[in-house]
Amino acid sequence: MNFDLQELSGTFSVADVVAAMVLSFLLSTVIGYVYRYTHRNVSYSQSYVQTLVIVGMIVALIMLVVGSNLARAFSLVGALSVVRFRNAVKETRDVGFIFLAMAIGMACGARFYTLAAVGAVVICVVIVVMFKFNWFALNVQRQVVKVQVPAGENYTPAITDVLIKYTSEFELVSTETIRGGALTEVFYAVRMKKGTEPGDLVAALQARTSGQRVTVLTGYDTTDL
Repeated sequence: MNFDLQELSGTFSVADVVAAMVLSFLLSTVIGYVYRYTHRNVSYSQSYVQTLVIVGMIVALIMLVVGSNLARAFSLVGALSVVRFRNAVKETRDVGFIFLAMAIGMACGARFYTLAAVGAVVICVVIVVMFKFNWFALNVQRQVVKVQVPAGENYTPAITDVLIKYTSEFELVSTETIRGGALTEVFYAVRMKKGTEPGDLVAALQARTSGQRVTVLTGYDTTDL
C-alpha cells in the first residue's frame, strides 16, 4: 500500500508560524498584565489570565490553519461548535478582554503583525487610562442593608419608617426565607444621610425587629444579589 504524504502548509513558512506564535504570546501576555493591573474586585483568577494568553495563541494557530480556505473555515466552525463552556464570566469587562485576546490572535494568525501590535498597544493604553482616571465612575456611595425578621409577621412598615429617617433613598432588592422558613431575610439598597453612622441604623432597625440580626454592607454591588 502506497501512502502519499503531501505537505499542506505551503501557504505559510516556518518563519510565519514562529512569528505568529511568538507575537501572539507576547501581546496576549501584555493583555494579561494589563488585566491584572486594572482589576479592582476580589474575583481575580490566575487561571483566567493564563487562559487569555492561551486563547490568543490558539486563535492565531486557527487562523494559520484556515488561511483563505473557505472549506477549512466552515469545518473549524463545525468542530468548535461542540465546545461548551460551563464557567460563567463574573464581570462584564472580562468578556472584553477575551475578545481582545481573540482579535490579537486573529491578526497574528492572518500575519497582520503591525496591526496586531499597534492595536494591542493602543487598546491596552486606553484600558490603563480609564483605570487610572476612573472614567465613567458614578460617585454615589451606597450600602446594602440586610434585615432578618420572623416569618409570618409584617415588619415592612417598621423597617420603612426607620429607612425614611436614616437614609436619603432606599430600594428593596430582594426577599428570601432562611433557616427552613423560620426567618425572612430582606435586602435594601440605601444611601445614608449625611452624618448618619451605620451603627445608628442597625440599632434603630433592631429595636423595630425584636432584636433580630441586621447587617450593613458598605461598597457592595447590588447586581450580585
